[in-house]
Amino acid sequence: MFDILIIGGGAAGMSCALVLGSAKDKPFAKNKRIGIITHQKTSHLQTALFNNVLGLTPGTTGASVLKSGKAQLKALYPHVEQVEYEKVQEVLELEEGFKVVTNKNTYSSKLVVIAVGYTNLLTINGLEPYIEPHPKSPIDKERIWLKNQDHLIKNGLYVAGTLAGWRSQFAIASGSGAHVATDILTLWNNGKDTKVHDKIEV
Repeated sequence: MFDILIIGGGAAGMSCALVLGSAKDKPFAKNKRIGIITHQKTSHLQTALFNNVLGLTPGTTGASVLKSGKAQLKALYPHVEQVEYEKVQEVLELEEGFKVVTNKNTYSSKLVVIAVGYTNLLTINGLEPYIEPHPKSPIDKERIWLKNQDHLIKNGLYVAGTLAGWRSQFAIASGSGAHVATDILTLWNNGKDTKVHDKIEV
């Protein structure tokens, strides 16, 4: 069983995985099994061009970020399991945790983060009770969100990025994923506020 399984390999999902992975030396996170299903075909990053994102060289493409993000996660935090070439079809609540069914396999996880796009083409069964019109998008665009409070849909089930009700900006989606990760680290740390920072040694 995973301790946490992230669904979606876009800005929010990868940011969440990177922050969780970076906590590997913390006692409360040391033996946690972390996974991310890195399905990216429907990510809005596929056609994105970044000129206004702090820290990214102007002209950087979203497609290159998707590729480099997976490489960065693998290089820095190889203990985070990347599940590629699988699309999630169903998320079901169990007595303990959740069952995640893809087109190829079935996984179980104590916690789940939904970090896919906010189009009305969402086809993950089990999430229907939480789907509502997106509160920050024009009605005619037919965008959706998963109703949540501070990224929490219900106990153990989180949502990050545009599907959490945020606007479609790379920095916002990334921050949302990092926010969820710090909430999960805080949960693992018995409710003590937790962040992970790397610092230059002087």
